[in-house]
Amino acid sequence: MKKYLIGFILGFVSVGIVAVYAETYFPSNDVTYDNKESGLSSTNVQGAIDELYGVCFPSAGDQVIEDADLEKDPYECRYFFTGANPNNYVTFNNETAGWRIISVECDGTIKIMRQAYIERMAWDSSNISNWARPASLNTYLNGTYYNGLNVTAKSQIVAKDWSIGTITNDNNDLAQQINNENGIKLNGKVALPTVSEYIRTNSNKSECGSFNLNDDNYNKCKNTTWMYINDYWWTLSPNSDNSYTVFCVESGSIHDYYGADDTNTAVRPVLYLSSEITLTGSGTQSDPYVVSS
Repeated sequence: MKKYLIGFILGFVSVGIVAVYAETYFPSNDVTYDNKESGLSSTNVQGAIDELYGVCFPSAGDQVIEDADLEKDPYECRYFFTGANPNNYVTFNNETAGWRIISVECDGTIKIMRQAYIERMAWDSSNISNWARPASLNTYLNGTYYNGLNVTAKSQIVAKDWSIGTITNDNNDLAQQINNENGIKLNGKVALPTVSEYIRTNSNKSECGSFNLNDDNYNKCKNTTWMYINDYWWTLSPNSDNSYTVFCVESGSIHDYYGADDTNTAVRPVLYLSSEITLTGSGTQSDPYVVSS
C-alpha cells in the first residue's frame, strides 16, 4: 500500500533535493539564470521561476506524488488533477471515495471537492451575490454543514483564504479571470469551486481552456473533466455584470442566468486538508486515498 505525506519543497536545501541558485551576467538584453547545481538553466525570469517551482511535487522522503493526471498550473503555484477520471478519489468524513482532489497547493494543503451534491439551496436567500456579506450558503457551509462533520474530519480541515472576486461572463482570458477571482479574498473553512478551477481541471486545453471556449464546446468539454456531473451546481464566482447572479455549471456549460436566490441549484462543498495529513491508497475509486492525521 502506498503512503504519502503531503508537503512541498520550495527550492531550498532538503534531503535529496539540490539547491537551486541564480547568477546574473551583465551586459545582456536579458537576464541569464544559471542553475549550475541542478543542471537547469533559463534565459528569462519566468523560465527561472518555472524551473525553481518545477521541483515542487508533494513528497514524503523519496516517495513523490507525480500522477500523470496531476498537472502543474501555469498561472499559480498549484497542481491540478485533470481529465475525465484521474486517480483523485478520497475517503473523507467516512464517505468512501466520496471526495476528489481538485489541487495540491504549494503550501502542502490539498483542496478537495465532494463528488455528489449535499443539498439544493440558494447561494444567497436575499439574492445578493456577495459571498463575504456573508451569503446564506457561506453561513450554512461554515456553520451547520461544518458542525455536522465528524470530529476527525474537522481536525483535518484548515481555514484558508478563498477567491471570491467577480468575473466577466463568457470571457476568453483565463489569466485575467483568475486575477479577478483572486481580487477579493475571504477566510473560511468550507466554500465552493471557482469557475477557473472548473476550467483548469479540463485536460482539453485547446478547446476548453477558457470560459468562452468551454461554452462553445461544452458537449466535448464535459467529457474531459472529472468535475462534470449530469446536474447543475453552484460555483463560488459571481457575475461582475450585476449584484445578483452567480455562475453555475449545467450540462458542462457555465451559466449566469441563475439568481443567487435560486433554490434548485446543487451544492458541492469544497475544503482544504491540512499539510500535516497522511494519505494511504492509490486514489482510484476502488482504492481511494484515505485521510489520516
